Amino acid sequence: MSSETSAPRPSQPLAFLSECRTRIDAELERLLPQENEPPRRVHSAIRWSVFAGGKRFRPALLLATGKTFGAPTEVLLPSACALEMVHTYSLIHDDLPSMDNDELRRGRPTCHIQFDQATAILAGDALQTIAFQTIANDSGLTPEIRVLLISELASAAGTPKGMVAGQALDLEAESRAVSGEELEQIHRLKTAALIIAAARCGALVARANEAELRAITTYAAHLGLLFQITDDLLDVTATAESLGKTPGKDARARKATYPAIYGIAAAGERARSVHTDTCAALESIFRPTELLRGIAEFILTRQS
Repeated sequence: MSSETSAPRPSQPLAFLSECRTRIDAELERLLPQENEPPRRVHSAIRWSVFAGGKRFRPALLLATGKTFGAPTEVLLPSACALEMVHTYSLIHDDLPSMDNDELRRGRPTCHIQFDQATAILAGDALQTIAFQTIANDSGLTPEIRVLLISELASAAGTPKGMVAGQALDLEAESRAVSGEELEQIHRLKTAALIIAAARCGALVARANEAELRAITTYAAHLGLLFQITDDLLDVTATAESLGKTPGKDARARKATYPAIYGIAAAGERARSVHTDTCAALESIFRPTELLRGIAEFILTRQS
């Protein structure tokens, strides 16, 4: 059994995420170019998108996993920020008219609306490259660990088993019937791949053993699926104010989602089932896992 079986205090994951957001934002401020550095418009677009008030869930998961396996937060921070850069670049590109065509992200205009499409593409491109540069230049890690992290992040972000592959499958699935199996495959790539990378990178920095890596990978795979199911549900049930982006767009675009295929009630049941699987994956980790359980509970019950 895991060494922590008690339920987390309701405030624990929220307090942890808030603390992580503060530390990650400070590190991102240090790592990213300033707006007055040329090319100013691209750098302004980068900072507009990165500092738009996101929850920093993925980098916080990296910090939580690293903490679980004994790594200091300051050693984990650059890799966590690199992960957030990749996530933000993906949002910038996903919002473009050629992709999801969204005008609202994190409660304010998307990058291409605030600036223009060309600047948004360049801002996303720049963020992706700065992310890998951040890990490559991290003198707090051994060269071996840096290479492992770069490999993890590249695999999770690209193809054939990463975020880009998932986005491609998602676009191909628009306006056609999709099976539950196809839907899960789309989201294991589009959403879960980067969440798995977050957990694995934290564990790798902390030098978790192979058995622990397998367990945390299973945990994060379920957590990524849980995140997507709750995201799909929120697109149906939340307001623009609480969600920070345009609700109902999935239905209007006839995207494959859990509520569209199963209905809202069954999608909620699926979320609870996946939450159970997420927590069960921690049972073979003989470390304090209360925080990781709390994060899973937070994702299950989130309202935005």
